[in-house]
Amino acid sequence: MSASLRLAVVAGSLLLAGCVTRPPAPVVAPVVVPVPPPVPVPTPPPPSLANARAAGVRIVAPVRVDPVQAARALGAFRISCPVLLKRRDLSGLTNGADWLELCAEAARVDPALAGDFFRDRFDWVVVGPGEAFATGYYEPEIRGSRFPAAGIATPIYRTPLDLIRCTRADGGTGRGRVDQGGQCVYYFTRAEIEDGALAGRGLEMGYAADPIDLFFLHIQGSGRLLLPDGGVMRIGYDNQNGREYVAIGRTLRERGVLPPGGATMKDIVGWMRANPAEGAALMRENLSYIFFKELTGAGPLGALALPVTPLGTVAADPNFVPLGAPIFLDVDRPEADGLWVAQDTGGAIKGANRFDTFWGAGAAAEVTAGGMATSGRAMILLPKGAAARANLIR
Repeated sequence: MSASLRLAVVAGSLLLAGCVTRPPAPVVAPVVVPVPPPVPVPTPPPPSLANARAAGVRIVAPVRVDPVQAARALGAFRISCPVLLKRRDLSGLTNGADWLELCAEAARVDPALAGDFFRDRFDWVVVGPGEAFATGYYEPEIRGSRFPAAGIATPIYRTPLDLIRCTRADGGTGRGRVDQGGQCVYYFTRAEIEDGALAGRGLEMGYAADPIDLFFLHIQGSGRLLLPDGGVMRIGYDNQNGREYVAIGRTLRERGVLPPGGATMKDIVGWMRANPAEGAALMRENLSYIFFKELTGAGPLGALALPVTPLGTVAADPNFVPLGAPIFLDVDRPEADGLWVAQDTGGAIKGANRFDTFWGAGAAAEVTAGGMATSGRAMILLPKGAAARANLIR
């Protein structure tokens, strides 16, 4: 993701539509099935202003941090510090020098005293109203191979050389390619890539046994291929085709295929396996396509190009949260309560107080992340004085 464009997400990211216009005509005809009475589902907060400084921040009282969470967050914060000191903060709240003293102190703090460090050495602030919405993501494990094999034939592509940033004839700038006429155009969609737009170019870095499993690995942004010889190949986000992300869970709800009260990843996958033709067409409605690279060190890697921490990393919108900053979530789901560190981003993680919590790899992580959609309150931990300065100059 970066596991971060990820693709965030599981339940909440799947329930939310992308910010661009959706294709006008659905490929799948509506399927009406009996549904139970609606169950209340948390909804994300309304769109926010351009960045945190514009939205406004206010200092609030710190709260007690669980010692285990604090120690885990301290480890994640230490990992982030080298980048935090030099990264440009798009939120407008901090600069690298603000973090210098805190990062130096973090390197010396006894993990057993991490709770005191986070409570006493930071200003705890709320951006805008502070009403938070959090989902979850994880690192999938799927059957795959480095080479095509019997039953393992769905390509996993590395980034094509012709994927560039350019300005189109309509004035839009972003990821695209130059066509044979020398014009910048949108890059190939998921459907075009699946139909062979990249075939024969030597971009295949591996193959997946199940296209549905690979689709959800795209959404997560990183994962592990379980190889035929018993080995593991770890892959992570490298780039994206620049096309619209369409949340298929929300699409199924809108068409009455899944209950209006919510759809977990398990529900969505179950429907797709029971309806393979419709499921294949549905996946192609998500125009977004992820390109991967092999990960050989610690990982998966987040938006800071650093390893993310299970139960410690959260994806956030860098326009509202300084990447590398600690975040405290007080939400309806107790397992997501507590201290996290913003080390990642995600394609569906946009706006103030929108977060995606990382749960690691394995079956338990999949279950927790797949059902995570919770509302509450978020507080960002900033260097002392940064919030006051941001309010003075906005």
